[in-house]
Amino acid sequence: MCIEKKSDYLMESSRLDLTLKHLNIYYDKTIKTVAKIDEEVEYGIRHFNSDNAEQFNELVINSVLQSNLKTKVQNLVQSLNKPYFSRVDFKEDSSDEDENLYIGKTSLMNEETHKLLVIDWRAPIANLYYEGRIGEAHYECPEGIINGVISLKRQYSIENSNLKDYFDIDITTNDEFLQASLGANADNRLKDIVSTIQAEQNRVIRADMWKPLIVQGAAGGGKTTIALHRIAYLIYTYEKTFTPDNFMIIAPNRFFLNYISEVLPELGVDKVIQTTYEDFARMVLGKKVKIREGYIKLGNIVNKSMSSNIGNSTVKEISHFKSSLEFKDLLEEYIDYLEESFLPDEDFKIYKFKLISRENLMKLFKEEYKHLPFKKRIDEMKKHLNNVLKRNKQKLLDKVELIYDEKLNQIRHKMKDGPERRKLFIKMTDERDLLLEKIKKQSKTLVNDYLKKIEYRTVEEYYREFLEKLVDSKLEDILVKDTCTSTIDSIIQNLYEIEDLAPLLLLKYSIFGLDEKITVRHVVIDEAQDFSLFQLYMLKTLIGSSSMTILGDLCQGINSYRGIEDWQDVTNKIFTETKSTFLKLDQSYRTTVEIMDKASSVIEKLDDEKLPPAKPVLRHGDDVSVIELDSYQEICRNISMDIDNMESRGYSSLAIICKTLDECMKIKKILKGHNKNLTLIQGNEKKYNGGIAIIPSYLVKGLEFDMVIVANGSKEMYAFNQMDVKLLYVALTRPLHKLNIYSLGEKSNLL
Repeated sequence: MCIEKKSDYLMESSRLDLTLKHLNIYYDKTIKTVAKIDEEVEYGIRHFNSDNAEQFNELVINSVLQSNLKTKVQNLVQSLNKPYFSRVDFKEDSSDEDENLYIGKTSLMNEETHKLLVIDWRAPIANLYYEGRIGEAHYECPEGIINGVISLKRQYSIENSNLKDYFDIDITTNDEFLQASLGANADNRLKDIVSTIQAEQNRVIRADMWKPLIVQGAAGGGKTTIALHRIAYLIYTYEKTFTPDNFMIIAPNRFFLNYISEVLPELGVDKVIQTTYEDFARMVLGKKVKIREGYIKLGNIVNKSMSSNIGNSTVKEISHFKSSLEFKDLLEEYIDYLEESFLPDEDFKIYKFKLISRENLMKLFKEEYKHLPFKKRIDEMKKHLNNVLKRNKQKLLDKVELIYDEKLNQIRHKMKDGPERRKLFIKMTDERDLLLEKIKKQSKTLVNDYLKKIEYRTVEEYYREFLEKLVDSKLEDILVKDTCTSTIDSIIQNLYEIEDLAPLLLLKYSIFGLDEKITVRHVVIDEAQDFSLFQLYMLKTLIGSSSMTILGDLCQGINSYRGIEDWQDVTNKIFTETKSTFLKLDQSYRTTVEIMDKASSVIEKLDDEKLPPAKPVLRHGDDVSVIELDSYQEICRNISMDIDNMESRGYSSLAIICKTLDECMKIKKILKGHNKNLTLIQGNEKKYNGGIAIIPSYLVKGLEFDMVIVANGSKEMYAFNQMDVKLLYVALTRPLHKLNIYSLGEKSNLL
């Protein structure tokens, strides 16, 4: 170590010691506060009195404080191990002195001087580290743009509170620190990357929350990790406006949720809603809808074990149609039909006296309360009808009295007094009294009796009626007919597919409304290329906002038959009222140059400008091997040797990727004879514990492994069509370090 670096090293060690000293003081104080609050909460629960409002409020406040302190303690424990990861020396134009800005996962203040010892990575000034370069620089904050000069950018390797090393840098793309991070092995969980966030990733993280953000991200570009860091950033930035449970991330499946489960806690964020579209739909629908998992249908399509046709239409064509905005428009036409026929076909009247005409009732229902779902419109109309009845009841009774008074006067004038007149008088008076009593009695139940004539059905029943009417109206359209008849057959079995969820949600929202208000204010969607435009439309409708972050990779759109094929469609057809932001993550940080070159050569076969190839970080590794063999036994012998080699290299995770589940089972059965401990992933698993996994191609998206073996990249297995190209591309972009491809016979032309 040179004299200058040694001197700096001693200074940095001293600075680390000072930071740790203040951290420990703050940690001890926080622990004492936690103990005090715990005691107060326990006392409040033990002596709870529901009649004491002040005590109840105090208990609620202390419970919230207890939860916040728990998160703070977790953050402090992490900080004690590594309080910061970088430093930027910045001199503002209006200042004479450099500021030494130390950046970490959470901020720390010197309580004596009230100066920040550590700045939270999400603070505006921390942007100097992520995007600034040595020389003139600026950052934006609430006060405006702050200009100045960066004289130093430094990254630290700190482990267990000890300074191991540091690196002086200019940009954070090809430096030693990033290379060391990229060279690490994959784990069974995703990790945070706050110390190595790159400029293009940083722009995604810090993008305006109020504009819809669409991100086309290359395989290995860190989309999922960046999505989670964006949530952490938004919670920090809007902490006075929103709570963590105002944010929701939607992942492709529960298995994937487990894979990303540790990132947000590592970033000091708790209570963010993490769910799948299916589970979110079940929550909104308020019932356990039996859904055929999307991976089952996709697996059947890939396996070709599901009949490729339903009637005269393919499964893909039907899925595409049900996922389309055209299908949404047809459903909205049906909802308009329901609106016209929802109210009873009669006036609102008591006895023979009309209080409101049906025409005026329809005007109320369709115009005055148009912004509400049908059921809530009826609730408002009930109030209105009660008010009308209340205002008019006495007038009506007086009118009846007046009518009969006139009749009685006519009898007086036309008939002489006598038994006949008296008899008629009594009859007329009894008739009046009976009618008055009838009106009084009928008025008690009049509104409810009228509204009882409205026929409510279940969401599923409405959906079925819509499909039946659609068939009748478009008998000549084969695709419509096949879609409707196959869906009705499924409804009869109480079984729905993911494509049915958006229509069910639209019916629920339009007719019944939400059982509970959705408090989500921002949605982050990962693997969004597999979402349909109809699904996105419903998410936007349900949260009542365009505040969404949509991340995906069209190159990995293995569900493109029902998903998004062009991000421009999302901009032009979903976010029509708000200008959206479109950003790209072109750089791939996962794989080596050799692996990415092979993957890019596959996706380029589609010759589609909407499918941008990834640009690998300059990290080299082993060449990709493609070996043709004559039998599965030979392939498995080679795989067995690869596993031994993987273990000798110190790799902790390996995936054997087969195109289909059937092939996975075949390979696993043969490998069992080699005494290999394999985990077969079929799609219903909730977690992956690392090690050696054998997994079908359509389930591997979003995951990464130290080493990947494509078990059979043969010509027969991967043909030249969009589905096969994308499945193979996904498989080839999973490894960090090593990729081997075997082929049963002649290799695919894609390779």
